Amino acid sequence: MNLPRSYSSIMSNPVERRLAAIVAADVVGYSRLMSADETGTILAVRRLQTDILEPLLQEYGGRMVKTMGDGFLIEFPSVVAGVKAATQAQKALGAMEAGENSTRKLQLRIGVHVGDIVIEDTDIFGEGVNIAARIEPLASPGGVGISDDAYRQVRDRIDLAWVDGGRHALKNIPRPVRIWHWNADGAAADKAAGAATITTAAPPLPEKPSIAVLPFLNMSGDSEQEAFADGMTEDLITDLSKVSGLFVVARNSTFAFKGQSPEIAVAARQLGVRHVVEGSVRKSGSRARINVQLIDATTGGQVWADRYDGSIEDVFELQDSVCAEVVSALSVRLTQQEANLINQVHTRNVDAYELFVRAKATPYPPIPERISAAREMFERVIKMDPEFAGGYAGSAWMIGFNAIWGQGNRTELAAEAEALGRKAIAVDDSFGWSHLALGMALWPQGRFDEAHDELMRALELLPNDADAHAFCGMMAGVTGDRIKGMEALDAAMRLNPQFINGPYLNLMALLKFLDGDFAGTIEAHEANVARGGPTGPPALAWSAAAHHALGNDQAAAAAIARLRQRFPGFSLKQWNFFGLFPKAEDADRVRRLMAEAGVRND
Repeated sequence: MNLPRSYSSIMSNPVERRLAAIVAADVVGYSRLMSADETGTILAVRRLQTDILEPLLQEYGGRMVKTMGDGFLIEFPSVVAGVKAATQAQKALGAMEAGENSTRKLQLRIGVHVGDIVIEDTDIFGEGVNIAARIEPLASPGGVGISDDAYRQVRDRIDLAWVDGGRHALKNIPRPVRIWHWNADGAAADKAAGAATITTAAPPLPEKPSIAVLPFLNMSGDSEQEAFADGMTEDLITDLSKVSGLFVVARNSTFAFKGQSPEIAVAARQLGVRHVVEGSVRKSGSRARINVQLIDATTGGQVWADRYDGSIEDVFELQDSVCAEVVSALSVRLTQQEANLINQVHTRNVDAYELFVRAKATPYPPIPERISAAREMFERVIKMDPEFAGGYAGSAWMIGFNAIWGQGNRTELAAEAEALGRKAIAVDDSFGWSHLALGMALWPQGRFDEAHDELMRALELLPNDADAHAFCGMMAGVTGDRIKGMEALDAAMRLNPQFINGPYLNLMALLKFLDGDFAGTIEAHEANVARGGPTGPPALAWSAAAHHALGNDQAAAAAIARLRQRFPGFSLKQWNFFGLFPKAEDADRVRRLMAEAGVRND
């Protein structure tokens, strides 16, 4: 029997494993630098390797495992050696590039981890390597990010100032990893560029009272009750989001802490809030017990706490009581409309609401399979409770998504989505997502004023909803008001700072592309890729077109190759997106730029 090489090599040569320090380094904005000065960039990277990295490897016993054009993977015998080499490399590179123009300056991001590696020939593999590679994009330009495992070994052995960046859910890594930051200039918390801006920087506290609701713990001992605890959390976030006098972080970001026991101060810093709500739920038969506390993260002190006992039938009233107590504890004054909205119970069917919560989280990242699965779940919500607007609004949202981004019949899809959106409003006019879904259905039909009015109504009902801000920003940008569009996207990212699968950076790349800021388009796209965000056909199409517009045909060709490999059926001719423009000449201009870059147009 002829075994594949990987199996035969394992049989004849046992796998070699060892503990090592892994250093992953990457050139910041490499595509932009190459498009501006290809020869100069290649020479600068070569000088970095020969004049800085290779002498440091010799001094600290490191080994260059491989180079990847704009990146380096290095192994060291100890984490102390690896961190010393990494920080000295950043200082030396900063000195070498000190006189260079800021737009052409070579900078590195470096990630360091210590862990188990697998050696095969001259290459290394394993989770230790993956963690170092995932930490690297989160470091500042010119800085070094290290894992908590690495930090424990160097904190008392190297005299450097480190800043706690908090815990992060890294792509394809089963457990959250705490990351520590060092910068050569001492600005250890400055994350002014790329993905680090979104995932690790501590956002400034808003002027309004700010709050995040961490996922409630399921104390029932029954894993099937997890959805009930999640539903409680979701509903409390939704109710608090109706209060214009509060700043409330979105559900997707707070649920990044699900399954963890984060330090309140760290979670609050990552989410950019002063107050945190945490609680637990115990559901037994027809009864439920809810324990809740409001904590001031700046002091660690408990502002308010209480326990609620009641029947499952009264659970939504219990949630309203919690919301009212939180608002009162923060001394926030409600408008009459907000008071009415908080007391509005949209459904009394707990099972239907739990399914609605699961369905809302399903279409991210927005690939066809997940969108179809979410739509099927929303349709089940309608059957479970025909008087709950959530099922109709969710179904309209999924169909409207295809009317905007898909390649089906735009007119038919938008009309179907509109009918469901209007049904949702007829059932419950106070349910904000009903108006959001209707607005997104009217837009691809060219009914811009009506769509705008519905989106504004959604924002009025849900002033802290990140997706509502994002969709409003997208419409504003595509229909001509780029500044308003960017402001709305900034608000969405601030409300949902930890949502890696969110579309915000992709939408920002789109708006920059429409504004002719092709370098900004590439920067936003690369930041999204670096943090593991969704990269579907639209993102790849305008990334390729932006590279082509800047004359960087090699990078454009690479983006086109990825587009054709991953989405072979994608074509501009059938793409519904071009129906979103009020002016045909704007749509034609965008289509032409993409076609010139090599996107299929047949």
